[in-house]
Amino acid sequence: MAESDPLLSRARGGSGRDCPVGLPSCRSVLVGPGAKAGWDLCFDQAVVFIEDAIQYRSINHRMDARSMWLYRWYYSDTCQRILSFIIFSILSLAFIETPSSFTSTSDVRYRTAPWNPPCGLTEGIEMLCLLAFMADLSVKSYLVGWAQFWKNLWLLGYLLVLVVSLTDWTVSLSLVCQEPLRIRRLFRPFFLLQNSSMMKKTLKCIRWSLPEMASVVLLLALHLCVFTMFGMLLFTGEKQDDRQDRERLTYFRNLPEALTSLLVLLTTANNPDVMVPAYSKNRAYAIFFIIFTLIGSLFLMNLLTAIIYNQFRGYLMKSLQASLFRKRLGTRAAFEVLSTTAEGEARDRGVGVKPRDLLQVLQKVQLDSTYKQAIMERVRSYGGSLLSADEFQKLFNELDKRVTKEHPPLPQYRSPFLQSAQFLFGHHYFDYLGNLMVLANLVTICVFLVIDADVVPGNRDDFVLGILNCVFVLYYVAEMLLKVFALGLWGYLSHPSNVFDGLLTIILLVLEISTLAVYRFPHPGWKPEMQGLLSLWDMLRLVNMFIVFRFLRIVPSLKLMAVVASTILDLIKNMRAFGGILVVVYYVFAIIGINLFHGVIVTPGNGSLAPDNSSAACGSYEQLEYWANNFDDFAAALVTLWNVMVVNNWQVFLDAFRRFSGPWSKIYFVLWWLVSSVIWVNLFLALILENFLHKWDRRGHLQSLSGELETTYEMSTVELLFRDILEEPTEEELMEKLKRHPHVQLCR
Repeated sequence: MAESDPLLSRARGGSGRDCPVGLPSCRSVLVGPGAKAGWDLCFDQAVVFIEDAIQYRSINHRMDARSMWLYRWYYSDTCQRILSFIIFSILSLAFIETPSSFTSTSDVRYRTAPWNPPCGLTEGIEMLCLLAFMADLSVKSYLVGWAQFWKNLWLLGYLLVLVVSLTDWTVSLSLVCQEPLRIRRLFRPFFLLQNSSMMKKTLKCIRWSLPEMASVVLLLALHLCVFTMFGMLLFTGEKQDDRQDRERLTYFRNLPEALTSLLVLLTTANNPDVMVPAYSKNRAYAIFFIIFTLIGSLFLMNLLTAIIYNQFRGYLMKSLQASLFRKRLGTRAAFEVLSTTAEGEARDRGVGVKPRDLLQVLQKVQLDSTYKQAIMERVRSYGGSLLSADEFQKLFNELDKRVTKEHPPLPQYRSPFLQSAQFLFGHHYFDYLGNLMVLANLVTICVFLVIDADVVPGNRDDFVLGILNCVFVLYYVAEMLLKVFALGLWGYLSHPSNVFDGLLTIILLVLEISTLAVYRFPHPGWKPEMQGLLSLWDMLRLVNMFIVFRFLRIVPSLKLMAVVASTILDLIKNMRAFGGILVVVYYVFAIIGINLFHGVIVTPGNGSLAPDNSSAACGSYEQLEYWANNFDDFAAALVTLWNVMVVNNWQVFLDAFRRFSGPWSKIYFVLWWLVSSVIWVNLFLALILENFLHKWDRRGHLQSLSGELETTYEMSTVELLFRDILEEPTEEELMEKLKRHPHVQLCR
């Protein structure tokens, strides 16, 4: 619902003092019997406004006491987790519904008949989810008001999707689940989209960037068509020998084949295969393919990346500017409902908020305790003086700062010997020793892997490696216990790196004890037997490799590496919106693929048109044994789409599905390539570039000021990634917007 709020226009001059008539105000009753109730309502409204600001939500919703209770309950962690689980459940139904993905393999040669749920099972679960979504839509519609509901395209789309889904569900049940097409499956990703404001922003930015992307795609299409015609003329002349005819028959047999060959060459997936037959005849033919690749792959494709980066960045900044405006508007609204007129000697300060009132409000706000404590300490520092609007706003800048976690105090020992031991084992040099042992452990494993590479598994002697592994595991256990002694149990667990090390050490210890119990102590000729997929010994060695992650501790001490590492971590934290868009695209294309290509890939023989593997052409679907890549169920469709998105050998899929289902199948795969490999991958690259360049510029700026790299802000949201380049809204803009609140009077 926040996405439909228009950005405030840049008009200036509004004082914000002309309030609309007829709207209620919590400050309308400040004296008399209703004074306490009036102030309680003010406090509750301030709590909601502050929570809206923290979450970058719109404040244009009902603000009466009952509505605010419903609003806070709806956006509580419990309710949102339940809603997220319902969305996850309805999306996961695609794995269970017919055709079910419950088989050990998707290879058509070995796949057994899958278990398909009885009619009504998944439909019952789906109906429960749809009922929950109906309740969700009802709550949202009530909170924003019906006038705002009919202006909100996302809520109207929500209603339309529910109507279509319920209608299709009714048809499905009336046909006893035998309907050939379930339209509602295509609309399920909408429930994921509408529940994420950042995904809505990303989708809006993509939509705004499409015209610029389309211009470059048109250039690519023109480039492709021109070179296709040249290729048809070059390789279909009157005088042809065997090699030139091979080029024609393989890659330029007709116009669709020629277009497909050059389109695949645009992604370099069939390079140099497409060029070899002609190049073997005459060197000059290489010029045609080199020029095509230079213009298409190295110029136009990179130009598309640049355009997407530039346009998407601009639109993303505009969208994030709107989020910043909502945050400032929420805090200013809270200031307005809490503000009082100064009295006595403080009258020169005009209007402000009493610190004790703000402290009462902050007690009710749903906020991380560390941030809440930091803000409350700053509020107490003002004493009894009123907080101005600017001071009130700056208080909430604490939310953008990195939280410095305080570790529990160290245990106190009276013995001088224990105190010395505590200092020794709590020193960072002890961590360096642990890292050296980890390095020795990894080197040992690598050396024995190289030595045993050419030895038959049955002839290997793991005696030495078994002894060394026992030594390393014992050291890790001793290190963990000594750190617990030095830091205390809670002090040890307060460091995430120690938690990882301790968990890994316990797993290694359990596996080592189990290995010794099953295979006895290592001795000459010691070789643990294979039992199942992996022996305990092999599991122990695999888990041991996770020790390498301990080396990540040295990253912060290397400044250049720290910039790269922090960029990666920020991307991981903020990839939910981009990852969500990719999930939506994968889901929709997988459902479409199942409806188009389900069952078209059949096992060779038994009347199948597929050639036997021995007679299949080299590099074909059959010869490469790509039988597991199909659209016979949802899981197989996802993997097939992933393999096409990577574009390695994607011409094999184009050719196979052309032969099995028809030439029109190429449209589906080319559209998937455009959406996934061209658009989404370039958007991801744009986010990486912007994030890294922003951090690099900030690093240079901080080094020029202080000579060292410091991080002031925790990049926990996409908004904070770019906060330094966003413009602060003006006083006039905020007051003009507050004056237009549809449900409550927020101006004086």
